Amino acid sequence: MKKVKLNDEIVFGDKETPFVLLSGPCALEERDRVLRIAEGIKKITDNLGIPYVFKASYDKANRSSIDSYRGPGLEDGLKLLSEVKEKFNLPLLSDVHTVEQAKIAGEVLDIVQVPAFLSRQTDLVVAAGETEKIVNVKKGQFLAPWDIEQVVGKIESTGNEKIILTERGVSFGYNNLVVDMRSLARMKETGYPVVFDATHSVQLPGGQGNKSGGEREYVPHLTRAACGVGIDALFMEVHDNPAVAKSDSATMIALDKLEKILKEALAIDEIVKGRSE
Repeated sequence: MKKVKLNDEIVFGDKETPFVLLSGPCALEERDRVLRIAEGIKKITDNLGIPYVFKASYDKANRSSIDSYRGPGLEDGLKLLSEVKEKFNLPLLSDVHTVEQAKIAGEVLDIVQVPAFLSRQTDLVVAAGETEKIVNVKKGQFLAPWDIEQVVGKIESTGNEKIILTERGVSFGYNNLVVDMRSLARMKETGYPVVFDATHSVQLPGGQGNKSGGEREYVPHLTRAACGVGIDALFMEVHDNPAVAKSDSATMIALDKLEKILKEALAIDEIVKGRSE
């Protein structure tokens, strides 16, 4: 298994340290709320000793409706993300949707994320690799686990081998996703660290007509199961008040529920990776 190093504290694929948490609100909202969420998650992860990367989208370009909230956009979003980074000394992850965005956002982000719906877009995947930053690929809901090898090859063609791969569920009929835990083990055969997206995996895409629904009550269950398989990072969207969140309100975890979920996940992670001995 390759180790993908972000800095001295965060190394994906290192069994001697806990899984890395990639977490924050789905989309960037008001400045005070974003800073409050980042600070709250950081306090929890510092207390538990879990490496933490702040995640939020400056533009949600794949919303169900033309009227859906998308975020502040590239320029203002990167400014706010930079403030989070400076204020809390946190690395940053956000998703890119075009080749042009990859080049600009890559100057600010520590991890450039390729969205699931765009994971087969060759130009975008290559542009993400060319940033020379860590690239997190969300495996498309329409891809088999072994299909991710072709995506990996596209990134490797740029000379970039700083790659992490995320499972976020697979389409199962209409407006539904399921998680095949075998996918995590299968994607590990690429040699790269694997991430489990616990909140998008319980999404019901387009399930409410003009927006997606979700079943957040299953997030703790799937998180424990994924840690039992063995993951290198956990992706989990968190909000201080999910009921009023402007994106993915049905799937995000409440900030005051996060610590309990992480404690349970950490206990399993320690056993699976042999750190509890």
